[in-house]
Amino acid sequence: MSHAPFQQVAEDVYCIETGLYRHGLAACYLVRSNDRLAFIDTGTDHTVPALLEVIAALGQTPADVDYVIPTHVHLDHAGGSGSLMAACPEARLVVHPRGAPHMIDPERLIAGATAVYGEEGFASDYGTLRPVPESRVIAAEHGQTFQLGARTLTFLDTPGHANHHGCILDSLTRGIFTGDTFGISYRELDTDAGPWLFAPTTPVAFDPEAWFETLDQLMALEPKAMYLTHYGRVDRPAELVGMLRESIRALADLALAEEGRDDPQRGERLTRAVADWLISGARAHGVALDEPRLRELLAVDIGLNAQGLEVWLKRREKRAAR
Repeated sequence: MSHAPFQQVAEDVYCIETGLYRHGLAACYLVRSNDRLAFIDTGTDHTVPALLEVIAALGQTPADVDYVIPTHVHLDHAGGSGSLMAACPEARLVVHPRGAPHMIDPERLIAGATAVYGEEGFASDYGTLRPVPESRVIAAEHGQTFQLGARTLTFLDTPGHANHHGCILDSLTRGIFTGDTFGISYRELDTDAGPWLFAPTTPVAFDPEAWFETLDQLMALEPKAMYLTHYGRVDRPAELVGMLRESIRALADLALAEEGRDDPQRGERLTRAVADWLISGARAHGVALDEPRLRELLAVDIGLNAQGLEVWLKRREKRAAR
């Protein structure tokens, strides 16, 4: 029996807790068909032993894994890819073409993450990043399909959160593995009104207009469910997408209110504005948790969203100055 928390959320689709920061913050998924397996997102390098336990708990072996598919190369989604590939001898890594070079040579990812988290913090939260041999990497194109037993997995190019982001449509369940593209929805914040969704504007490639176009693309597929990395399955996505769109626009507007005010305090102002917006949004949705607990649950997102909005502003300002 596996010690890794996981649960079946659809037919032969398993949601696995990655253990990053706290329970319920980040998941990855194992998909099975005719005893062939695919992982979609991997968690961090620290998650990989748990993923191998889940394979064993299902009565299978790492040799049964055909595909490892990080939705994008942010470390909570792709950090374990190299170690998982090393453990799964038959697997191919399927990744967005813009992300493929970072999986083959992760030195820039390591340098960037170390600059943000420090060497000790990076090692503690993410472990290490192992390169994936180029011969085992598939740089997937939009619409490219991958057969997994009786089900077909279709790669979709989905910019907005990141320009190297792809989602995966599962033919059997008509569900989409969305990485960060369909937002964040923590189960602790569900209310009688249903799930509460908001956009992650994590550094470094937030693009609101591209994101709106991506959501149009996903909704045109009429999905029955979305499998979120943060966190779990949400149903009736057509009823939820408006909430996500509103959050993208509202967070962009928070940033635009600071455009042209590039002083040392802008980051602090953005952090306060994002925190206030998220907490008021949760309250409007009916979340009754006390404020310290609510801030605890949203702490990672407050910080990363504010950082990402400032990066977006700097990019806009740099373009305007040309």
